[in-house]
Amino acid sequence: MRTLIVEDEMLLAMELESEVEESGHRVIGVATDFAEAMALIEREDPEFAFVDIQLRDGPTGIEIGRHLASVGIPYIFVSGNLKRIPEDFAGALGAIEKPYTVNGLQNALSYVDALLAGSPPKSMPPSLVASGRPVHTGHDQSQHQKSRLVG
Repeated sequence: MRTLIVEDEMLLAMELESEVEESGHRVIGVATDFAEAMALIEREDPEFAFVDIQLRDGPTGIEIGRHLASVGIPYIFVSGNLKRIPEDFAGALGAIEKPYTVNGLQNALSYVDALLAGSPPKSMPPSLVASGRPVHTGHDQSQHQKSRLVG
């Protein structure tokens, strides 16, 4: 799974990148602010993203998340303050609270893998705070004809 990481704390970004790669996925880039994230989304066409809310340029992670949702790219918020997440979760599958555990990240990635494969698990992993919205899978008719999550 081609994964984008949007995180301005470099040590956390490196840890997250390592865990994503150890889970057999490819990190297509790390963005630290809105402009970098939007450029990577356009250029690299991620299949999934982890998005921090508070970035170098302010709380722009929410806007990035809304854009990801609008183009059919599933994502999970990663935040030290879950109270900053809008009530509608801005289209996110859920959120993982910092500091997160290796097991929590791996469980979240496995959950997303299953969703993208069209076989959603019966329940979310405990590390993933749910938005309360039903999750539906479907096919995005983009130029790459990738199977993506829409909700």
